[in-house]
Amino acid sequence: MEFPVSGVEVNPLVPLLAAFLVSALTAPAGVSGAFLLLPFQVSALGFVGPAVSPTNLIYNVVATPGGVYRYAREGRIVWHLAAIIVAGSLPGVFFGAVLRTTVFADPRVFKIFIGLVLLYLGVRLLLEVWRGGGARSPSGSERVRGSGFSRWMGWYEFGDRRFSYGVPAVFCLSFIVGVVGGIYSIGGGAIIAPFLVSIFGLPVYTVAGAALVGTFITSVAGVAFFEVLSISPVGTQAASPDWLLGATLGIGGLAGTYAGARLQKFLPERGIKGVLGGLVALLAAGYLIGIF
Repeated sequence: MEFPVSGVEVNPLVPLLAAFLVSALTAPAGVSGAFLLLPFQVSALGFVGPAVSPTNLIYNVVATPGGVYRYAREGRIVWHLAAIIVAGSLPGVFFGAVLRTTVFADPRVFKIFIGLVLLYLGVRLLLEVWRGGGARSPSGSERVRGSGFSRWMGWYEFGDRRFSYGVPAVFCLSFIVGVVGGIYSIGGGAIIAPFLVSIFGLPVYTVAGAALVGTFITSVAGVAFFEVLSISPVGTQAASPDWLLGATLGIGGLAGTYAGARLQKFLPERGIKGVLGGLVALLAAGYLIGIF
């Protein structure tokens, strides 16, 4: 089968299966898997150029509702945390999309920075797992309860513990992640999820759903921004996505995120952290090795 916009010719089962496996592995940690599917499109499918970025966002739009639905059904989404992530990420995605088609048309310009940030987060998560992760993690079968937020602080109860986070800090982090996500079109979950787990100390069981909600909303906005940029004189290269390829990947991802979210409550938090830390560190190493 040939995908006309990208020029990729491949059996459609290949992107379907790849997306399912990747998203099923990463969804328990609140990551759609787009950060792994982007290099898959470039290296395995031979899809290069700015158009691969909005195509990756289409994958997010189609794939993430599977995980969001499952987490919402099981009461493991902190909705005010998700709302703050969206509010911060949306303007960041716009700036990132503009930068991607102008300043960062060559992605090597920013790969050193993002590689170092991801390497730090990945190593930190792996060290936490190696040290035992501190206090016992709450059960994955628990539901979010007793939540609320003010201008400065958000809080909720999960398991037998009360968790809190700074609203301005999460908002600023989300904006920065939105810019990076708009540039690299990874939806932001691959960055914000490890930040919330490792730096803010929130349980991955409750971070995952909020991160996927943010990924979905910002990806919808990102696709719209890229469509506008593709018919405007702002970008230096065309950025119209391959809708068919993005949808094909997304269908596999839809099943994968649902399956990953369904399995999350049966997995220990240390294991989920280990997978997230390993994947993030591996991605960072790929960036840095490729540059040097």
